[in-house]
Amino acid sequence: MKSLLKHLSPFAPDQSGAVSALFEFGGLIVICDAGGCTGNICGFDEPRWFTSRGAVFSAGLRDMDAILGRDDRLVAKLKDAMDGSGLAFSAIIGTPVPAIIATDFKALKRMAEKRTGLPAITVATTGTRHYDRGASDAWLELFKTFATEKLENDPGVVGVLGASPLDFPALNAGKLLSSALKDDGWKTVNCYGMGAGLDAVKTASAAARNIVVSPAGLATAKYLQKTFGTPYEVHCPWLPPQVLDALPALAGKKTLVIHQQFAANAVRDAILNLDSASQVAVASWFMMEPEFMHDGDFQIESEEAFVEAIVNGGYDAVVCDSRLRTALPRTQAFNIIDFPHFAVSGRLLDEVK
Repeated sequence: MKSLLKHLSPFAPDQSGAVSALFEFGGLIVICDAGGCTGNICGFDEPRWFTSRGAVFSAGLRDMDAILGRDDRLVAKLKDAMDGSGLAFSAIIGTPVPAIIATDFKALKRMAEKRTGLPAITVATTGTRHYDRGASDAWLELFKTFATEKLENDPGVVGVLGASPLDFPALNAGKLLSSALKDDGWKTVNCYGMGAGLDAVKTASAAARNIVVSPAGLATAKYLQKTFGTPYEVHCPWLPPQVLDALPALAGKKTLVIHQQFAANAVRDAILNLDSASQVAVASWFMMEPEFMHDGDFQIESEEAFVEAIVNGGYDAVVCDSRLRTALPRTQAFNIIDFPHFAVSGRLLDEVK
């Protein structure tokens, strides 16, 4: 019952993260469901639908399709949708239905590639994990499929891995991350999936370095390092100005930062740069990579654990999505510094520069 939420809204699931990761790469994305999961993704879990379009479809599984595992019908629909579309690849994203009936995604991949003559990606998401797991799996499959050629290293090029509007509260987060890295001296910044498309993925081996801005990008960074020798560093070069403006008041205080781990670590670093005597812990509902955790950091395993940590932690302030306040006792006052997390609350900042 650890995943039971009594006061908070459900967080974005893994299939939403997978679709978000692939949204800008020019492929046909098929969500293997009866329609409900697709509605949630397009209606709630992908903010870029507000300003742009994507080739995202539902497989439209009926009861007998699921019971009998009629993969041939799915592939036939996929072929019809791909014909004349000009799209570069297809992607089939799992949901609870194929997870329950044990769909063979490797077989689907082979069937789709044979029928369409184009690369196919399958991501065996189940709807039972959080968005970052699905995004991690999707990015890794994308780069394994298309980043296959070893190119000459370009010292002016840097790649950004793990960027998604589900992690950063701005639709233009890719531009903001790229601008910050250009200010650091990089000539060309490829923010994969938020500005840089499939052509950039195909030439990923030319990057001199990769910057990983969320835990969801770490598996791909390690793959590129192993395959091409591309070094990587974990670094979040941009944070919302609204958050940075609030940090001086936290210098010397005891603070808890709750967000995706690498963005939360960046907030901690900014506070410690103001006052090294500050006590700052990081927590997350999502992936927490042990090698980037400090003493006092922790994984939030349940809504009850979250409330207990805030109520009994003795923190002077908590930097987190302000919607998390709804789970806290109304009889107590808490100093909440708002750092929206779209995967948690579906909120974006009104204007970010």
